[in-house]
Amino acid sequence: MRGFFLFVLLSTAVVASGATYPERSRRGMVVTQERHASHSGLSVLKAGGSAVDAAVATAFVLAVTHPAAGNIGGGGFLLHRSHEGRAVAYDFRETAPSQASPTMFLNAGQYDPIRHHSSHVAVGVPGTVAGLHLAWSQHGKLPWKSLVAPAIRLAKAGFVISPSLADSLARELPAMQAYPASLNQFSKSGKPYIAGEILRQTDLARSLERIAARGPKGFYEGETASLIIKEMERGGGIMTMADLRNYRAKARVPLSGSYRGHEILSMPPPSSGGVAIIESLNILEGWEFGPQDFGSARAIHQMAEALRRAFCDRAQFIGDPDSNPGMPIQTLISKDHATTLRHSISQAKASISSPATFVWSNESPQTTHVSIVDEEGNAVALTYTLEDSYGSRIVVPGAGFMLNNEMGDFNAEPGRTDSAGLIGTPPNLAAPNKRMLSSMSPTIVTKNGKLLLVTGSPGGRTIISTVLQTIMNTVDFAMNAQQAVDAPRFHHQWLPDQIAYESNGFSPDTLRILETMGHKTKEVRSQGAAQIIRVDPHSGWLEGASDRRDPDSAARGW
Repeated sequence: MRGFFLFVLLSTAVVASGATYPERSRRGMVVTQERHASHSGLSVLKAGGSAVDAAVATAFVLAVTHPAAGNIGGGGFLLHRSHEGRAVAYDFRETAPSQASPTMFLNAGQYDPIRHHSSHVAVGVPGTVAGLHLAWSQHGKLPWKSLVAPAIRLAKAGFVISPSLADSLARELPAMQAYPASLNQFSKSGKPYIAGEILRQTDLARSLERIAARGPKGFYEGETASLIIKEMERGGGIMTMADLRNYRAKARVPLSGSYRGHEILSMPPPSSGGVAIIESLNILEGWEFGPQDFGSARAIHQMAEALRRAFCDRAQFIGDPDSNPGMPIQTLISKDHATTLRHSISQAKASISSPATFVWSNESPQTTHVSIVDEEGNAVALTYTLEDSYGSRIVVPGAGFMLNNEMGDFNAEPGRTDSAGLIGTPPNLAAPNKRMLSSMSPTIVTKNGKLLLVTGSPGGRTIISTVLQTIMNTVDFAMNAQQAVDAPRFHHQWLPDQIAYESNGFSPDTLRILETMGHKTKEVRSQGAAQIIRVDPHSGWLEGASDRRDPDSAARGW
């Protein structure tokens, strides 16, 4: 019981600013990483909008108020489930420009990390505007213009900078020094904004107005597109006007699995999240867990070993499905495969991860997630990103938005192996029009045909373990939504071969037991920023939980 009692004490400490009670409502819920976005999304629901309508409005507001990850210059995934049970996954991951190649990150034959992650060459073709519009065209109720309007107002009139945003902008200013448009937008002549001041973004407002008036054509064609390509040419990028014009978001079939009588709906490739989460849950289904097991050495060991194997499979098999049509997805998420993997796990000793010859790409933790349920019970889980915090740090002059550096999610070069054991795969080498691998994991859980959980998180590869733990916290460990979000977290990704755990999150005795079993452990400050909605199966009330690891997060119910 030590681990369970420690969880109660630590979760109280983590959320000293508030009790472990979720926001509760009957009619609708919006949970995001920023209060203006949550408020705008809820206003859309109150006006009769659908969950997708609210997601569109929320995402555009985040592009104004959460510039580290909210965006129109990036991409992501949206998972929608109707109240009737129909589900669709919208893939608006960025694509590689048509001039991309597996060796594009080499400079004079040597790998160049600056070119890979911090240059105009690192910018992928953005997908956010196309993806939001595709989802809205199939599930929206309110006019497109009305959904972009809240973001336009906030960009024009400005909003009060929070202490968290002020700190974030100040940290990024040195990286923006090379880009005058970035400094002009996010500083006062090079001096940091301070909390309480107003941030206005008039160029961004004009870009949003073009999107409001013309939909995707207001971004991928015309003035905005010309401004993007002008900046690409100035900085030596390879994206062309044809790359922008030819971008298409895609509707895909969600991955579906089961866990202890619950249906798990999640993203298919090019996200690796759905595969890894379902595969891990399939392995873990062979053992019993109860509330008393939370934080125990046995539970952490079994969860870490499941994640180790899922990440190993991720490294060897997953990439863009359009470029890798033979991926064995159904085998990886099958119960038989999980049984074989479970039998390879010792209950007394940690496994050893072997690096083989793979190399991971560098996936940044800076992403943002939105969970929404509307009055009819339609649900949206939306995760989107610029890759690094503030992406490439390149604001398009005259357009006012940050460009991504998502090309950094492709592998560095063919056959590259890192001494730290970073892993990747041939399916994830750069190629023309290819979508880079992602860990973003918007996920919806149901039971007996009824909605139970909408979940997701930022965090790079830790997204997978964070989302896995929010599911287990509610299903196995009997937590309400806020407890499930506040609970201490850990992560294992095969390589590096270690359990990374949140500071003060787990008992020293538990950590010592894990180390005697052969696990290497590493303390980290925090992991993820989950935003979840849980439906109480007894009362039917919606429980919204924002992650107070991010002080600007907010759950708003109706």
